[in-house]
Amino acid sequence: MQTARMRSDEIFSLLSPEGLYERPIAERHRLVFYLGHLETFDWNLICAGGFGMKSLNPQFDRLFAFGIDPTNGNLPGDTARDWPREAEIRNYNERVRTALDTCFEQTADDLLFRVAIEHRLMHVETLAYLLHGLPYSMKKSPLVAEASVTPPVMHRQMPVSGGMATLGLERASGEFGWDNEFDVHQVHVPEFTIDVYKVTNGQYLEFVRAGGYNERSFWSAPSWEWISASGVQHPKFWKPASGGWRCQTMFADMEFQPSWPVYVSHAEAEAYCRWKGKALPTEAQYHRAAFGTPHGMERAFPWGDTPPQAQHGNFNFQRWNPTSVNSHPEGQSAFGVEDLMGNGWEWTSTVFAPFHGFEPFPFYPGYSADFFDGNHYVMKGGSSRTSALLLRRSFRNWFQPRYPHIYASFRCVQS
Repeated sequence: MQTARMRSDEIFSLLSPEGLYERPIAERHRLVFYLGHLETFDWNLICAGGFGMKSLNPQFDRLFAFGIDPTNGNLPGDTARDWPREAEIRNYNERVRTALDTCFEQTADDLLFRVAIEHRLMHVETLAYLLHGLPYSMKKSPLVAEASVTPPVMHRQMPVSGGMATLGLERASGEFGWDNEFDVHQVHVPEFTIDVYKVTNGQYLEFVRAGGYNERSFWSAPSWEWISASGVQHPKFWKPASGGWRCQTMFADMEFQPSWPVYVSHAEAEAYCRWKGKALPTEAQYHRAAFGTPHGMERAFPWGDTPPQAQHGNFNFQRWNPTSVNSHPEGQSAFGVEDLMGNGWEWTSTVFAPFHGFEPFPFYPGYSADFFDGNHYVMKGGSSRTSALLLRRSFRNWFQPRYPHIYASFRCVQS
């Protein structure tokens, strides 16, 4: 818990006072909400829910309880003045942490604490892409070296033999997982080919130059409506500059990086795949390429069964920026596919839905079930701001298809 708190404290320390009350993404709460939300979640889940403790601040327990994921176009209309002052929230947070530490000393049951830790770490990543949209003047930049431009990557596809892919966690194993990770099951995956690397900025630039954002046939009907209404003509983190492009990173605009993975919405990834005559992988195809082997055995991680280390990929808060997609050959899978963990979540074509035997957490029934609506897609892998705790094989992330703000990459497959 202390390490997770350190991570969330670290990212809030980057904000200027005025930045805390900004709303970098129109669909989301102001950043100040998250300052209160992390401790409120812990309080409601553990101190109040698990231990029946009397509220320290009933108003805050309600105000900071739930985030938002609007799907109907209705955006929040609150103002900065509607939120409590920073000092008041921080005082509440300190009192909650003291109470939570007392609870931790009284129990050997770590399920609720593991939920609280992973919830906090997920929000640390959420906060990273939220802060990404703030003006640079509202962030205190740590020492981040300017990335040099790396040579273009030699792209190719690799065959993946047909075989079984194991998805999910066995409920009887005693391992921690969120409700949507259960129960374990196997899926037969026919032979296919897959990109060795994630699709890069350089590759995606060809799609942009070819007029991909203006060709209706590459887009689903809802996605074309979104493109037409929003005026989106390029990836979120690209900025037009002198007839070319620059990369908008967390703390500065940088020279265009053709070998970095491109970060796009599911809709944009799907359109690129159609342009190439290919497709996004299913969740099962990702599992087969990442964890399967030609001989049938499966691995805990793409590179084997050893826990994630720095040489395996760009994850666990190592960097603020992506790296070249071929930077971590030691992380490749048994089929020779690289960069499967970290450096950008990977979109799949699989709609987020429950596995057979799904049971919601009784203490958090809406965590997954609220998003089984047919309008969210599974993502696998992780980004540079994903904790190593979340790199387990069964972990599933998900987002709406026309949400371009996240560190989400993709690769193509062919049957």
